[in-house]
Amino acid sequence: MKIIAIVGPTAVGKTALALKLAKELDGEIISCDSMQIYKGMDIGTAKPTKEEMATVPHHLIDIKEPNEEFSCADYAAMAKECIEDIISRGKTPIFCGGTGLYLDSVIEIGSFSSGFKDESYRAQLEALALEKGNKYVHNMLKEIDSQSAEEIHPNNLKRVIRALEIYHCTGVTKTEWDKKSKEQKPPYDATVLFLTCRDREILKKRIDLRVDMMLAEGLLDEAMTLYKNGMLKEEYTSYGAIGYKELIPFFKNLAPFDECVERLKISTRQYAKRQLTWFSKKENYHTVYVDEVSPYNEAMKILGKA
Repeated sequence: MKIIAIVGPTAVGKTALALKLAKELDGEIISCDSMQIYKGMDIGTAKPTKEEMATVPHHLIDIKEPNEEFSCADYAAMAKECIEDIISRGKTPIFCGGTGLYLDSVIEIGSFSSGFKDESYRAQLEALALEKGNKYVHNMLKEIDSQSAEEIHPNNLKRVIRALEIYHCTGVTKTEWDKKSKEQKPPYDATVLFLTCRDREILKKRIDLRVDMMLAEGLLDEAMTLYKNGMLKEEYTSYGAIGYKELIPFFKNLAPFDECVERLKISTRQYAKRQLTWFSKKENYHTVYVDEVSPYNEAMKILGKA
């Protein structure tokens, strides 16, 4: 089954290209953004507007409340259902977003280890982390699976615990399971367009402009509403969304507004850098430099539609 994906750092123009391609190729868009799934988090996550979503069908946007849990495994299952549905109607699935892990969970080989779970063991590790710290649990992983420990930050407790849980359930490390997974054939024929800027200074300016535009569109009010409704709590996965927690010090009168905005811009640039690192490692992705070519024209060439 053929699918298209448009990925890249924030503010690079993914949504605009996805909309153009969807209209041209009779496609439907599947969001692969880990924060656009949450209701009420519209401006800060740069969701397509209601007008844009009215012109092209969109999937996996506004499907959870900010206080609800949602995992990568949940996403993979739902995204695959979307693909099947879209293709069954003769349409083209077009993924669009910047969460590389979510896209990988769909188009790359599924891990053999995904089905192994032990809730009680996981709870024990969570308690241990509270008592002795994340680093202690990370060191446990390092002793049995040094490669996974190298790839997973000690503060990413969920992934550290998951890797330990896999070994606990199977006696085989996550690294070994992933190695076995890669021996399988990919489930989809995916063409991935990686949008980026050759000149990183241009991307930086685009990010700063994006933040200014979000504030002009009402980001402060949106963040305040979520804050007052108790939806910006550290224990929620949605708390990781950039654009909200950076404004909390202003709401608490702990920092001036301008300082919080600057922190927001810095956090966004740092996130974009992490996205670039993730996507640039993918050898089979088609890189499109949006500061040098027309993204649409280049995409149509790559897709053989020019």
